[in-house]
Amino acid sequence: MALAVLAPVLLLLGLAPAPVSAAQAQAGSAGVGARSWPEPVPVVSHVATDDPVVFITIDDGWHHDPAAQRLLLERQVPASLFLLPDAYAYDRSYFRTLLDHGPSRVENHSVSHPNLTGLDAAGQRAEICEARDRHLAAFGDGPRLLRPPFGAYDETTRTAARACGATALVTWTHDFTTWGEQPPPAPQLKRGDIVLLHFTPGLSQDLARALDAAEAAGLKPAKLRQYLAD
Repeated sequence: MALAVLAPVLLLLGLAPAPVSAAQAQAGSAGVGARSWPEPVPVVSHVATDDPVVFITIDDGWHHDPAAQRLLLERQVPASLFLLPDAYAYDRSYFRTLLDHGPSRVENHSVSHPNLTGLDAAGQRAEICEARDRHLAAFGDGPRLLRPPFGAYDETTRTAARACGATALVTWTHDFTTWGEQPPPAPQLKRGDIVLLHFTPGLSQDLARALDAAEAAGLKPAKLRQYLAD
């Protein structure tokens, strides 16, 4: 009874909190829930820029072609290497050389290359976060970008990527990879295009075609990380 009598007096004196309505309580609860789950990362297949640049990205890492390594280093190509941990486990020095003597950077491509959309949130986080941790342990540089295997993703992938330290989910504009006997036709590249390549036995030829296409369009390879804001 005493507390009931004192409450209005304390409120007038500013010593007691104002009552909270049900709507305010619900809004506050929603805000806490929103803050507890990370914002989805943006999905990028082309960078909007006025700079005369393209972006070279290379996936997987299974075949360690010395000719491709030489070309990347001689031309100082700032490639984004979306690697699988097991693909460099047997020969880490191939990629260590690219990182130590060139502007390339290692990015996230998951641990085992699954279709991430077939996994629940915990499964997607495990694939993405473990790859991040293994890259960091192997090269001392944590990935900032995620390329989902097969380019397949959903909203869970975008939030899991953020939770694992990624700032963007990157797909591609053009695939220059030669999968058969003949290379695909080289498109006319435009500023901001993202070129997809793979560490295959034909990577050096595919990379040379991509660099020639960029030069023909008056474009230069640039560092993808620098164009994707945190």
